[in-house]
Amino acid sequence: MNLRAEPPTIPFIDLAAQRRRLGSAIDEAVLKVVNSCQFILGPEVREFEAQLATFAGTKHAVSCASGTDALVLPLRAMGIGPGDAVICPSFTFCATAEVVALVGATPVYVDVDPVTFNMNPDHIAGAVETARELGLKPKAVIPVDLFGQAAEHGPIAAAAKAYDLFVIDDAAQGFGATYNNRRIGAFGHVTATSFFPAKPLGCYGDGGAALTDDDNLADLMRSVRVHGAGSDRYDNVRIGLTSRLDTIQAAVLIEKLKIFPDEIDARERIARRYNEALRDVVTVPVVPAGMSSVWAQYTIRLKPGRRDAFAAALKAEGIPTAIYYPIPLHRQQAYKQYPVGKGGVAVSEVLAQEVISLPMHAYLDEPTQDRIIDAVRRAVKAG
Repeated sequence: MNLRAEPPTIPFIDLAAQRRRLGSAIDEAVLKVVNSCQFILGPEVREFEAQLATFAGTKHAVSCASGTDALVLPLRAMGIGPGDAVICPSFTFCATAEVVALVGATPVYVDVDPVTFNMNPDHIAGAVETARELGLKPKAVIPVDLFGQAAEHGPIAAAAKAYDLFVIDDAAQGFGATYNNRRIGAFGHVTATSFFPAKPLGCYGDGGAALTDDDNLADLMRSVRVHGAGSDRYDNVRIGLTSRLDTIQAAVLIEKLKIFPDEIDARERIARRYNEALRDVVTVPVVPAGMSSVWAQYTIRLKPGRRDAFAAALKAEGIPTAIYYPIPLHRQQAYKQYPVGKGGVAVSEVLAQEVISLPMHAYLDEPTQDRIIDAVRRAVKAG
């Protein structure tokens, strides 16, 4: 009997490799917190917030319990709620619309660009018109820095100014990227990011932060994250939530932030190598001039109807893939009752059928990447 050994499975995101690089530094940082017993809003939280704000070039970083809460904080701080409309792309993770619904407002969906997969600024005007026709007051827009690449923040800011919209940049996947050679963080009124472990800058659990240059907004978000506290924690001046970044997670992130720039460079090198090797067989990602990506995902497009066979072929060779996102928000059970702006979401519909992501992380060595590239090329030609 001829038994053929199964090929070893490649990690989609290799957190263990990063762990090996960091060595004992995180162990020592965590033990320091454990010994101090300052588990909630300890000194490491303030230290990390200061370092994060410096990295992003903003005045304030307000840490919190998750990337989702980082979106809720500014919505609550600005009093956005029932009767208000918030514009967001349909092709994104559900949290972008979820937070709007959580505060009682109405998400209005717009389409994305077929090349960058990010919000199409030209559709904002139509979404505003749709909201007004439904008797809603357009209050905010949430562009997403999808897959690690900055949204079109210039045109989005111009449209937001024209319609008096509050801008919340959802940088859960894109923190560390640049737009017009400036790091994400200071675009819009506030930037929200996530430290979920699989993110380019991730902790060892859940965590997030909201960054802003607005002193008053920063104070309001700090209040919201601790039950709407006023001058005293028992003086609750607004409806808030409990959303603090654990001190242990802050300690982890301080160590990870030290190597983050180097990891961004590594991700860019790996993505460039993917592009050079695959652009003749699949549609590879495009980063416009003046921008950079942190490559939270490396996402390609295949011809219609080819994705399932492609994924199966790679799986047979021990290579995982992922689909971000197979169902756009306007068709999801929990979100399909919300309106689509004028202009429709045709691109989102197409992308949901064609995109697929390959393994991507800062520690993907060239022999392993070559194995992935060879498998992709075989799978495309076989299909």
